[in-house]
Amino acid sequence: MTTKLHSWFLNANVNSRANLRLFCFPYAGGGASVFREWSRFFPKDVEVCPVQLPGRESRGLESPMTSLSQIVQAIVVEIGPLLQTPFVFFGHSMGALIAYETARQINRKYGKQPVHLFVSGRSGPGLPYTKKKLHQLPDDEFKMELKRMNGTPESVLQHDELMQLLMPRLRADFEVCETYSYIQDQPLRCPISAFGGNADYDVSVASLAAWNEQTNNEFFLHMFDGDHFFLHNQQENIMQTVYDSFHKVPAKPTQKQVVHTGNVIWL
Repeated sequence: MTTKLHSWFLNANVNSRANLRLFCFPYAGGGASVFREWSRFFPKDVEVCPVQLPGRESRGLESPMTSLSQIVQAIVVEIGPLLQTPFVFFGHSMGALIAYETARQINRKYGKQPVHLFVSGRSGPGLPYTKKKLHQLPDDEFKMELKRMNGTPESVLQHDELMQLLMPRLRADFEVCETYSYIQDQPLRCPISAFGGNADYDVSVASLAAWNEQTNNEFFLHMFDGDHFFLHNQQENIMQTVYDSFHKVPAKPTQKQVVHTGNVIWL
């Protein structure tokens, strides 16, 4: 490998005795610290491994990657030694897309799939990209769009020197999302759970339900209070839902099911 294993996957221990690895993929502009509390929440038999992409936090001196295929290709190579233990993927927004495409590529390369795939705050990958493209906007317009999304603190947006440091990373991540091209393939065999925010006006319930097409196993849709970044104010509820999903063995349904604000809808 050309990159140290721990630079990509924080907390990862090849010789770990954990029964399950939980890989967590952050949203655009975010680093592994987004999932700092997750290791404290899950029991010791679950090894939580936040993914650290180039260009952020401990890898801040590295150039950010600008295409999803480039990111996934690198992760698939690096993650190989960690796949001897059953694993789960969780990704929010851009992270959901990376987690999904990584799962597909791991299946092709290693013949393995996650125990469960959790995709949060992201429309189904087969849907056309209809949002305004941001990565080439002038700085002032780009910052206005960041403010509208409510994911960057106002104190950061008003800090010109800090924004000059963050801008290349943010633009690179938006380019990753805005240039992604979905290629149809066989559905995954693992269950998929999609998470959404009730006040996320960019990711609708219908667009989350489109993830149903990406699995021939069970599919669940969970809605939480909050906007696109409900990941933060609903963190404990999300972690509990993730934990319950792979620690409780449900009765086998005859059809796929969607769980939406407590209601079960059969598809």
